[in-house]
Amino acid sequence: MILVTGATGLLGSHLLYELTSKGESCVALCHSKSKISQVTDLFKFYNPSKSDEFLKQIIWKEGDLLDIFFLKELFTDITHVYHCAAKVSFFKSDFSECMRQNREATANIVNFCLKYRVEKLCYVSSTAAIGNNPKGFTTENDKWEIEGNNSGYSISKFSAEKEVWRGIEEGLTAVIINPCVILGPGNWESGSLSIFKTGKKGLLFYPNGSNATVDARDVAFCMCFLMKSTIHSERYLCVGTNQSFKDLFTVVCSKMKSSLPKYEVPKSIALFSAYIIEFFSRFSGKKSGLSIETVHSAYKNITYDVSKIKAVVPIDFKTLSETVENVLNSRTNQ
Repeated sequence: MILVTGATGLLGSHLLYELTSKGESCVALCHSKSKISQVTDLFKFYNPSKSDEFLKQIIWKEGDLLDIFFLKELFTDITHVYHCAAKVSFFKSDFSECMRQNREATANIVNFCLKYRVEKLCYVSSTAAIGNNPKGFTTENDKWEIEGNNSGYSISKFSAEKEVWRGIEEGLTAVIINPCVILGPGNWESGSLSIFKTGKKGLLFYPNGSNATVDARDVAFCMCFLMKSTIHSERYLCVGTNQSFKDLFTVVCSKMKSSLPKYEVPKSIALFSAYIIEFFSRFSGKKSGLSIETVHSAYKNITYDVSKIKAVVPIDFKTLSETVENVLNSRTNQ
């Protein structure tokens, strides 16, 4: 039996579709079953005629990866684990929670995989856990280093990945995938998809940095391929398109027929705005929009090399335009 953590998230829901559409049965873990309807909508979008059939192959479990007693019950009869669950936040006040939900939860997953002799683990890390090569393409060999502007999320994902490597040293068969910003049909209210909610209104301003995006369908395909292969004790960057933030905003806004980005925002102004937002978030409890850590990230220029994963996985990554069109089509069909 296959276990998928973070099953109602953007990647987890796409992974469930990839697995069930290939005839696999899954145990799907979520924090709240109230979000299962989002998975149902995704399945109906991709395959209206067979979505009910695929959904019947899923056994839903609601629980916490930090609950040891729950994990003892959860891991019964599990042979393969896809660990997608993570806390994603770039607000400094969420650092402790990122460490709990990312490093500690991953340590628990690794320990139970070892204890119950799970055949293979696929861990979803992040490009945030890989170093940056300022002189050229960043690869899996670029070591993450402690820097003053490392985000709490980056630290937590690097720490979580170390737990998987520790498990590998102790005999666990595992493979690690490091996706960049993942885009696909899902909830526009949070995470990477909030760019579509903002883009609908228009994005006149942009930072001068660059990063990369990848289609959720491509990440799910790569994960399944790597899991079924004999490959282990390796990590792979999973990147679709390298582009500047201006180009990213331009594609999104043009597809949505909204105002295109025209004005570059100096980093000093962006940081000033972020300090104000984070200050008031301490009182309001609202943690959305700009943060100090996202500003630092938005002004970095990073380009990734995907030759390693393309050498072993038969895939042509979807273009940013194809990904954005898929996201917008999912909204039209709802």
